[in-house]
Amino acid sequence: MKTWVKEFREFAVRGNVLDLAVGVIIGAAFGKIVTSAVNDLIMPPIGKLLGGVNFSDLFINLDPDMKTATGEKIVSLAQAQQAGAAVIAYGNFINAVIDFLIVAFCIFLVVKGANALRRQKEEPAPAEEPKEKECPYCLSVIPIKATRCGHCTSVLGDPAGEGHGASRA
Repeated sequence: MKTWVKEFREFAVRGNVLDLAVGVIIGAAFGKIVTSAVNDLIMPPIGKLLGGVNFSDLFINLDPDMKTATGEKIVSLAQAQQAGAAVIAYGNFINAVIDFLIVAFCIFLVVKGANALRRQKEEPAPAEEPKEKECPYCLSVIPIKATRCGHCTSVLGDPAGEGHGASRA
């Protein structure tokens, strides 16, 4: 039992787990902000432009004969839910889709920014000098500084640049 507790403690205090926990908490808070922005800031003007429509009240009543407790016809989603009527609340669905699109767009922007920063950080590695070359006579791979091929013993050229040509030993 002690080993399980120790393993769990090591798991829980790892950086990735803590980062994940912080991300989930911030994500939940961000989700509430976006939901409020959609319901309180974005949808009311859109509803006003569409003739005073309240999107959160858009629904299809699947029990049209059902009445409120006072015997009135059901005209709002709140009344339908209070009466226990079966409804399709497509207005709430529209709000949820807009919520999702805003959150997805924000996450896209964050990931795009992080990728741009990562690309700026990663400088291309300097090209390494070649360490080997090919013998022009036998096509074997030999060290770059070699002046004679170790396989066919051809002279590969004068380091001073005079180039003796190929001579066999």
